[in-house]
Amino acid sequence: MRTNIIIDENLIKEALKISGLKTKKEVVNLALKEFVENRKRKNLMDLKGRIEFDENYDYKKMREEK
Repeated sequence: MRTNIIIDENLIKEALKISGLKTKKEVVNLALKEFVENRKRKNLMDLKGRIEFDENYDYKKMREEK
């Protein structure tokens, strides 16, 4: 999708330097990807205390059964 936006030039320069990416497009895409991933992780954190885990759950044993 083509979009025209005004971005803080100092911020984009710093992001380019820190990331090692070559273009503004790459920086914006990475920033959006990381933003979405962080929000999804935050949403999972909202479930803390709402899910009961089986104390006898043994994922290693389940792998051996296959």
